[in-house]
Amino acid sequence: MNIRNYISNDLLEKFEFYNYNHAAEILTQAFPEEWENIVECLTNLRITTEDLRKAGGNETDIPKKFDDVLYPLGWREIKIAGDLHIKFYPRRAGQRGRFSNEPFDEKIVEGYIDGHNIDFVKGRVAFDLEWNSKDQTFDRDLAAMRTYYECDIISAGIIITRAEELNDVFRTVYDLDPKTETWKPIIRKYGASTTWMGKLTPRLDSRRNSGCPILAIGIRKPCVVDWRKGYKDEHAE
Repeated sequence: MNIRNYISNDLLEKFEFYNYNHAAEILTQAFPEEWENIVECLTNLRITTEDLRKAGGNETDIPKKFDDVLYPLGWREIKIAGDLHIKFYPRRAGQRGRFSNEPFDEKIVEGYIDGHNIDFVKGRVAFDLEWNSKDQTFDRDLAAMRTYYECDIISAGIIITRAEELNDVFRTVYDLDPKTETWKPIIRKYGASTTWMGKLTPRLDSRRNSGCPILAIGIRKPCVVDWRKGYKDEHAE
């Protein structure tokens, strides 16, 4: 599958895309309204070096850029919980392979689905942003999307995170280290064990999404609008 059949060149310049279980085909063909919303959000994404200096985790200015676009378009953070209702049907007397229409016993497994939440859901599409959390957060995200999919709540999911190439930006942008009171590159805040594409795709390759179609999107350098190759931070030595 050629991703260029579904993703515009403008977006391919700003983001990298990894398509699992035909997510791109499903999103673009079956859910045009939801996909149009995502395209609008990605097209309008503008990150500055000042945003990067302030960014620590997922409660910073960068995730709010997605909130500001998607919430007015009807996307909402959703949490689901549910119990498992099990019914035991007896075999009819003398009729192997035939069972009664009424159960002889029932069991409720409470909390079988316990509080799975996703950042944004609209219609049958789920969308999660992981900017700079611990990489184990991907396990939670994929478990949630898998559960929503198996419960027939969604048909596909999208996870957006940092592309590896953003490290080039992080090495050239400085902020004040409060421990040493010196200016240092902000890459120290964006470690290898945080959420970036190199921690997501191995999980998808090993099928931790089960059958749920997932489109993984990596934020690339062109999204940082005031950074160019050769950028020199005023605080760099």
